[in-house]
Amino acid sequence: MLFSRRQVVAVLAAQGVMAGIPWRARGATRTIRVGYQKYGTLILLKTKGFLEDALRPAGIGVEWAQFPAGPPLLQALVAGALDFGQTGDLPPVFVQASSPDALVYAGHEARCGASEAIIVPASSTIRSVADLKGRRVAVTRGADAHWLLVASLRKHGLTLGDVSVSYLLPAAARPAFETGQVDAWAIWDPYLSGADADTRTIATGDDVEGGTAFYLARRGFFEESPDLVRTVLAAVAKCDDWAANHRDEVIALLARSTGLAPDVVARSLAKLRYGLLPMTPDVVAGQQAIADGFHAAGLLTTVPDVAAAAPKLL
Repeated sequence: MLFSRRQVVAVLAAQGVMAGIPWRARGATRTIRVGYQKYGTLILLKTKGFLEDALRPAGIGVEWAQFPAGPPLLQALVAGALDFGQTGDLPPVFVQASSPDALVYAGHEARCGASEAIIVPASSTIRSVADLKGRRVAVTRGADAHWLLVASLRKHGLTLGDVSVSYLLPAAARPAFETGQVDAWAIWDPYLSGADADTRTIATGDDVEGGTAFYLARRGFFEESPDLVRTVLAAVAKCDDWAANHRDEVIALLARSTGLAPDVVARSLAKLRYGLLPMTPDVVAGQQAIADGFHAAGLLTTVPDVAAAAPKLL
């Protein structure tokens, strides 16, 4: 079912995920609207001002909006409230399935499967994904960890029907996991690195070829202003280069942004390799495999064509 921009904006506002979106004032110069999360390259881009520096000569401004996860960020993009954002691998697949012409893949970061995992308490009798049968698992619906859970279960001959799934955002999933309301948690960094140290990992994104962060542009923005999309990507690449050479400053910035201890952020960053990469046939095929897998699991009514949303930009 497709919703109008007004309907989606109303839902997101009610969920408290759009409070940070500053609408363009009447008479203002052109503005690019970027959605970001507390962790990742885009929060660094916002803090360092590389994008503002690149756009200022053309009289173009930047408006930033923070989101708790990729799915609500892309809902805002589909609604026309954003032009550009970054999410994990699964959210754009869901968007393409319901709104095939809503977005384009603009680029990605190097895959980091270790940045997402299914964890259980160290004292748990659960030793493998196969042991999840009949157990309670927390995951964020439509986030990349959702694919990790589905693909990991399938790899061990199980389906989502074999477990009791609690669809929770990280802020609600963590206390549910720590108090034993769920038996396992499928989660991504930095929340993964910030989880109680007394845990055990039973699967990671490396096991299912997951863990890629993508940059997405609203299709209308791309079609109207492909050169501006490239300008944004150039600023992202500059920020990635800076981040790769200023790890201590990155740790400090992300610790402030997330509220996590610097050592937690450092553990998370140790897994990453900063660097903007183009969409290639292999990357597109990986996304298509995720789309096919979710359709086979009965979680998508249609199979999106990933290649149709991956124009050559870099």
